[in-house]
Amino acid sequence: MKSIGFIGLGTMGEPMAANLLRKGYSVLVYNRTPGKAAQLIELGADEVDSPLEVAKRVDVVITMISNDQAIEEVYFGEDGILKELKPGTTIIDSSTISPTLALKLASEVSSRFSDFIDAPVTGSKPAAIDGSLLFMAGGDKQTIDDHQDILLSMGREIIYMGENGSGATAKLAHNTIVGINAAGLIEGMAIAAKSGIDASSFLRVVQSGGAASKQADLKGRKIIEGDYSVQFSLALMLKDLRLSSVLTDSIGVSTPMLEATKSLFQLGQSAGYGESDLAALAHIYENWIGKKIGEPVIPATAEKKNAERRKTTRLPLDIPLMMSIYQWEGDGGFSGQSVLGHLRDLSEDGIQIESDFPLEKDMFIVIHFLQESELPPMTAKIIRIERSPGTFKYGCMLSALPLYQRLQLQEYIVSQSQ
Repeated sequence: MKSIGFIGLGTMGEPMAANLLRKGYSVLVYNRTPGKAAQLIELGADEVDSPLEVAKRVDVVITMISNDQAIEEVYFGEDGILKELKPGTTIIDSSTISPTLALKLASEVSSRFSDFIDAPVTGSKPAAIDGSLLFMAGGDKQTIDDHQDILLSMGREIIYMGENGSGATAKLAHNTIVGINAAGLIEGMAIAAKSGIDASSFLRVVQSGGAASKQADLKGRKIIEGDYSVQFSLALMLKDLRLSSVLTDSIGVSTPMLEATKSLFQLGQSAGYGESDLAALAHIYENWIGKKIGEPVIPATAEKKNAERRKTTRLPLDIPLMMSIYQWEGDGGFSGQSVLGHLRDLSEDGIQIESDFPLEKDMFIVIHFLQESELPPMTAKIIRIERSPGTFKYGCMLSALPLYQRLQLQEYIVSQSQ
């Protein structure tokens, strides 16, 4: 049997290395953060102090590292794998990295008369534990075939994607779908919860209908129970979506769903949920709907309905702003002017602006907050008008406001109302 070095003993790497040991392989392990190898040592692994020491002593090196920067350190650092790589060594990288980096690693390994396979996996922590991972492999097909016994000691299937870089590309395309599916599941569950539908009953509908997905099976109960122990972290999901965004820009593919999902996960990261499971994105929606998704449904009394109505009543404000008004002229041009206004109310539906300047329903305006707010201009459509002597209150719907800007606006309003 080939001797194996395993570098990266995190959520996925530790159980993968454990499965190799259970299959009888000799495994040498290294982790950048000390103290992660105790259970593997009990199973028979040996631990060394550097990636270089791993590469010098084994036939096959497997890396499972969290991001491109860490990969660069493990491979190219002062004590990195490539410092003294033995000719004839096979490197298998199962990390999720950019295709560009995968190709760079393949070239560097090849120049040292060794072989490189980019073989990222699908299946989160439970699949790593029970050895049911699926490998999407890029590289020389014969080399991959020669190492299928090792890969199948950690997984159930190997799918050949093509030359080096193809495995990394397939993983980013796959995780784009994962992120979109997860966000869609949470959004649907939030709609149901806000409407007073029992979350467990709704999840049964999802799993039995056209919305069924692996994410519903893996994350549905976690969301309902508020269990955000890590299977796959929110921070890693965001990292993968960012890598996918860079990839799609480079190949010229428009990805509006990817960009919207990336913005959602950025909100989750900014809110401090990065080290929780990706299902913790539900916290963002729970803040928006004002309740826990898994909260038990209690039949509403008239008194409770009135209380809920009062709860969602607009919050009175007095925040100065300017409005840019643009009007179509008969000669085919536009005329514009800026007028003073005050933000008076905020609700889930939009904002209310008070001004003494007369405007018309369905007009679009550009809202400018004070420079200290650091808010960008925001476009709004006037959908309601309340007229009072000498003043007008305009109910406005914000148009195409990105999620991060909505968060900025909410934070600014809170700071001004304290």
